[in-house]
This record gives sequence, structure tokens and C-alpha cells, in this order.
Amino acid sequence: MLPRRRIRRSRKTKTRTLLPALAFAVAATAATPTAALATDTASEAVSSGWNDYSCKPSAQHPRPVVLVHGTFGNSVDNWLGFAPYLVERGYCVFSLDYGQLPLVPLFHGLGPVDRSAEQLSAYVDRVLTATGAAEVDMVGHSQGGMMPRYYLKFLGGAPKVNALVGIAPTNHGTTLSGLTKLLDYFPGAGDIIAKGAPALMDQVVGSDLLRRLNEGGDTVPGVRYTVISTKYDEVATPYREQFLSGPNVKNVVIQDLCATDISEHVTIGLTDGLAFHEAVNALDPEHATPTTCASDD
Repeated sequence: MLPRRRIRRSRKTKTRTLLPALAFAVAATAATPTAALATDTASEAVSSGWNDYSCKPSAQHPRPVVLVHGTFGNSVDNWLGFAPYLVERGYCVFSLDYGQLPLVPLFHGLGPVDRSAEQLSAYVDRVLTATGAAEVDMVGHSQGGMMPRYYLKFLGGAPKVNALVGIAPTNHGTTLSGLTKLLDYFPGAGDIIAKGAPALMDQVVGSDLLRRLNEGGDTVPGVRYTVISTKYDEVATPYREQFLSGPNVKNVVIQDLCATDISEHVTIGLTDGLAFHEAVNALDPEHATPTTCASDD
């Protein structure tokens, strides 16, 4: 039997090992692989009509679309696939950075969710002022599909938003494929993670923020909600916890539309043409067309 002193040291060692391991697991699965391209592609995004504040919404698409990146994402890398997809279809498209931490470039969405929602609130006002529109539509990936709900519910955002589309959103939290359960074995570990990257713990199932957000109902009046999920999600788990309940809600599992789609958490937001097609259906339901395996274009 090991002496007590050695047991204590062993537990401390395990804690030091767990924290970076858990953080790495989150980063490896949630971070988009194109973050290093963000700076190089920012000017191209503007010149192509994305984040172009001179864009005026058309009669066909009267509301600008605000894109809200996920944890470890940013305003460019998360939308290299979907933003041009929308621009080609005549939408005014805008994306913001939020949840930045000091000395952490490119990888955002790590600050407290409630403060990130305040950043979103200011950004929506900026977009509305620039475009002259009365409302925006929003599409968010991962945390970006959940965090806007805080803005809608607590920061007066509902009158300014027509529709919210969440792609693999963390609406009711995540177990991170069971990894968050390890925190129960290491008292204080969650507090350390929350201090370094508050958004990570805000998104764990049962967090105080999620309890407040979902208390009294998932939705607010006047906003249409769409959730687009994949059963192969390994980050926002269980995937059905992404779904919302309430009026004006549509929950979609992408495999119900195309059984051969194997997108997981990252690719459903980055490259999945079926998810893009279904999101556009949610933005323009009057002109929606069926999403099938052939919609991946």
C-alpha cells in the first residue's frame, strides 16, 4: 500500500494531467482546422460581399444574416464554406468575433457566454444601422447556436431577430462524449477550467448559465428557431440535447434527410452542403426546397 503522502501526490499529478487533457480534447474536436487562414482570408471575405457594410438587403432577402461562430472559432474560419454560399444566393452576410481572451489570437468563443451575448447585441445594432434593416436572421454553429438565445431572452434581442438557425448547437449543454464526467473525480478541476476559459464550463450539462437560459422554456415569442443536428456529433452530446421545445421550432437530424451523410460536429458547420441547404430553407421558408442527398452542391 502506498503511503498517504504518495497517494496525495498521485492525485495532484492526475489533476494536473486531466486539465490539459480535457482542454486538449475540447480544442481538438471543437476547433476548426482553418484558424490559421483567418488573417489571410479576411480581406477576401470583405471584397466578396461578406462583412461588406455597404451591402443593402434586397427585396428577396430583406434581412441581413449574422453568422455566430463556435467555441475556438472566429468570424472567418468558421464560415469559409457557408458565408460564400449565402453571398452567392444574394444575402448580405456579416460575422463577428466574440468571447476573446487576452493573448489568445484567432481562437475565440472562450469568454463567459453572458458577456459574449453582450458583444452580439452590440454587433447586431451595428449591422442594423449599416443596412437599414429592421431585423436580422442568425445562423450559429455550436456555442454560436446557443449563445444568441441568451441575447434573445435576457438582452432584449427578440424584436431585432426574425430567425435563429443553430447548427449543432449546445442548447442544453454537452457531456463531450462523456469526458465531462471525469470532472466529478477531481474536485476543483471545473473551477480551474472556468477561470481559464469560462465558456467551456458554461456549456457543460447542468451549468448555472444553461439552467437560467432554459428555465421557463427554450424559446421566446416572435422568433423562429431551427436546429440542424448530426447523430455523429462527438462534441455537443448527446446530440438530441441540441433540440429545442416550443412554438415556431423545427428540429432536424441531417441523417433523416440523407442517411449517407457522415458529418460530425465540425464538418456539419464547415463543409456540409446539406446543412447549408437546410439552413437557407430556414432563412427563406417561402422558397424552401426539399433537402436530399442531391442537395450537396
